[in-house]
Amino acid sequence: MSDIKVQASAQGYAQEQAQAGQGSQNGTPSHLETVAEKDSQTIQEMIKESREKMERHREQLERIKTKPRYGDAPLEAYARLARAKNKSQVGMAAGYARRRIAQLRAALRTDSENTEEIKAALRQLEKAVSRAGKKKQDLQKEELKEARRERLIEEEERERAQRLNQELRRAKMLRFLRERSYMHEAVIDGQQQKMLSATRNELRRQAQALQGALGPSPEYAAQQYAAASAPEAAGGGEAAPAAPGVDMQV
Repeated sequence: MSDIKVQASAQGYAQEQAQAGQGSQNGTPSHLETVAEKDSQTIQEMIKESREKMERHREQLERIKTKPRYGDAPLEAYARLARAKNKSQVGMAAGYARRRIAQLRAALRTDSENTEEIKAALRQLEKAVSRAGKKKQDLQKEELKEARRERLIEEEERERAQRLNQELRRAKMLRFLRERSYMHEAVIDGQQQKMLSATRNELRRQAQALQGALGPSPEYAAQQYAAASAPEAAGGGEAAPAAPGVDMQV
């Protein structure tokens, strides 16, 4: 009796193994194949996520890219001009303005997005050079007045020396106020140019986005069609057949 049970169990186990083997042959994935497939999907997801992170990082770097501050050049030129106490220092301030003019003219040929801002900075720097020349003349006049005042003191003409001293102080105060107005003008102009530049760039970006959404304009499509048709018309055209002659003989 026990032999019959053992034989039946053996037959059942053999049938199960045969069915498992038949199922594997019919295409049912094994446990190892399932794990390998899951691992493959996980790696692909990791690669995709890594690429997305790199793309976001690149976009962030492009957004935080420092924009050239062209309006700082006139401010520095006027600051140096205001600090100048003699003609030599005024000449150095004018030299700085001339160097920046040369640099901005070179930038004007390469930076098309900030053309108007560069031009505004150039105008202010050219004014700074001209105003440096005027300050040299003012300093020379003040030196002459100071020498004359000292001579009047030596000659004991104190009233005239005092009046000349008042004129000298008034001239220096006017020059100081004038130089402050130069700085104020440059600051206001720089702020206006930054606002205008930001507005122009935003309008340009919106126009490009709109053009990308709508596709090429009809004028652009017509130009492309004409350019593509020109070579075909030049090289592929055939001579027109000659008109048949008319036989006048009867």
